[in-house]
Amino acid sequence: MVLVAIILATSTFFERMNPDTRIYSRWWFIVILAMLGLGTLARIINEKMWQRPSLLLTHTSILLILLGGGLTTWVGRHGSVKLMPGVATCEFETEHSGVKQLPFSITLDQFEIISYTGTQSPMDFVSHVTVDGERQTISMNNILRHKGYRFYQEDYGDDGSSTLSVSHDPWGIAVTYCGYVMLIAGLLWLMFDPRGQYRRLLKKAAIALLLLLPVTASATPNTLPRQTADKMGQLHVLYKGRVCPLQTLAKDFTTKLTGNATYHGLTPEQVLSGYLFYYYEWVDEPAIKVKRGQWMQAYGLEASRASMSQLMFLDTITVTPATDKSLRATAERQNLVKMLQSGKLLKIYPVTDSTGTLNWYGQSDNLPLNANNDEYIFVRRSLSYFQELVAKGDFAGLEAAFDKTRQYQEKRYTPVKARVRAERMYNALTTGRWLAMACITVGLLAFAYSLVCRVRKDGKTRTMPKWMTVSATIWVALLTAFILLIFVLRWIAGGHAPMAGGFDSMNLMALVIGIVALTFSRRYPEALPAGMLTMGFCLLAAMMSGSNPPVTNLMPVLNSPLLTLHVTVIMCSYALFFFIMMGGIAGLATGSEEYRKLNLMLLYPAVALLALGIIIGAVWANISWGRYWAWDPKEVWALITLLVYAIPLYDNVLNGKKAFYIYCIAAFLSVIITYFGVNMILGGMHSYN
Repeated sequence: MVLVAIILATSTFFERMNPDTRIYSRWWFIVILAMLGLGTLARIINEKMWQRPSLLLTHTSILLILLGGGLTTWVGRHGSVKLMPGVATCEFETEHSGVKQLPFSITLDQFEIISYTGTQSPMDFVSHVTVDGERQTISMNNILRHKGYRFYQEDYGDDGSSTLSVSHDPWGIAVTYCGYVMLIAGLLWLMFDPRGQYRRLLKKAAIALLLLLPVTASATPNTLPRQTADKMGQLHVLYKGRVCPLQTLAKDFTTKLTGNATYHGLTPEQVLSGYLFYYYEWVDEPAIKVKRGQWMQAYGLEASRASMSQLMFLDTITVTPATDKSLRATAERQNLVKMLQSGKLLKIYPVTDSTGTLNWYGQSDNLPLNANNDEYIFVRRSLSYFQELVAKGDFAGLEAAFDKTRQYQEKRYTPVKARVRAERMYNALTTGRWLAMACITVGLLAFAYSLVCRVRKDGKTRTMPKWMTVSATIWVALLTAFILLIFVLRWIAGGHAPMAGGFDSMNLMALVIGIVALTFSRRYPEALPAGMLTMGFCLLAAMMSGSNPPVTNLMPVLNSPLLTLHVTVIMCSYALFFFIMMGGIAGLATGSEEYRKLNLMLLYPAVALLALGIIIGAVWANISWGRYWAWDPKEVWALITLLVYAIPLYDNVLNGKKAFYIYCIAAFLSVIITYFGVNMILGGMHSYN
């Protein structure tokens, strides 16, 4: 297991530097996997595992999974077929450029792209086909099975063609899935086996969180009154492929420009309206965040913030991908303000074209030829009318104009009111990074104090003061409830479980940690400070992943209930691994045997959850792409993490208390690489870009 884990880890970095090299198909790697299978078989025989069904199931599942992978590689057929409308096809091209015959013909009747309501953002790709005289439909996460062959939606062309992935793997998938079922059954049985060590440890457990809050404000150039700006935020706008409240765009605009969702006490809508209606007052405001770089000295910039007037030099230089990264980011922020000024950012006008398709336009966009005169004048002049009312100081009239514009929008586009309310509430609950930093700071202090309390004195174990425990419990409960509210609001606003990006997955992990911490806090008070610290890191990672990004539509391939289940289970396992690491630190600091028992107790469900999460991901991939394992860096590192944490489950490994604690701490490095290392360094189709 150690050898396989080392080779897998090395291979991911080697392939990152040499993309054309495929290590996993080399003969020597297959020999190593065979050695793993033979070693497993030898252990089954040597330990007489038929006397322990839970162990027999777990180890036999490894043999079946390895055998299933071999059958998929050697017996299965994989390839693709390009279908032209009305043309019958009875062959497909394999991965190695060979042509194979299908025992039937398949004809494409029609290919269509289904978009989210009111936008051009694709929700699904659908091929309507005829197979053996029967009409069938193939779309993302909806495969066609016929006579042992499976067809998946892969690509499409502008000529109306559709490309399907083809898979014929009756033996490999069946054997592998049997292995999956046996592995999960075996791991669950191990947890409840009366003869297993987990039952002996079941009375031991721990871990969790805590925190509190502050806030500040100040003054700036002219902008709209808060109430008027809020009216503007209630308009609908096409942003990032979906129709959302303009408040969402304003929040993202302010966050990208200044680094925070508010600026000197002004709401995002006030900041956006300031740059839109009071540009010549805001042009000298040093609101734009500038990341330090060597280029700053050449252009006379010293501070970490700059104004639009200080960035005029950007109009005279050419920014390319080779340009200094911080200069490129500054240019993007300047360009954002220019897009707002030109009206390109504000696509607030829904207009139906001659085909009956509803599109959203900005003031300067080319409108459809069928747009009537009143519509044309309204789109071209409404922003100028808003500006005129601002110049007069007629904010009551401006609010009325915003209301009429929203009525114009809703005559052509009917929003889901519950989603709009949820999104506006979510946007209003922006916390920034202070909450994460406060959690980390207080969590570190509380966790250190809890370890000091654990040191025995005069034969007694001191505990944290009751007031501190009660305060920590209340704060952790409030923080968990707040994160749950954010999770629910994003779910309602987006119409899907928010689990498809770095921000969402970190929020989910913080939520799980909060629940686990509160669950174990009565028996183990250390759970609260440990959980508090962990939640702080998760919230900070969430902020770094997107600083409260706006709700977005799901890519078609992600629109599957298996995504929700896969991410939830994986995040639960990661949360438990974090607690195991904290238990290792506490065990080293105190020398207590109690943390060893606690970590072993958490290890069983953590490994079982990770195995289950990987299996759900494999099934989802098989449904979406026709492959349950692609040797993607994220998949490989999840497998490495599973191997790393499975090792201490064996009774005769890591018997020493100190060695066990050190291993628990070091093992978490595999989780860090799996989540952050893959995303930032190794890339692949699972990385959050």
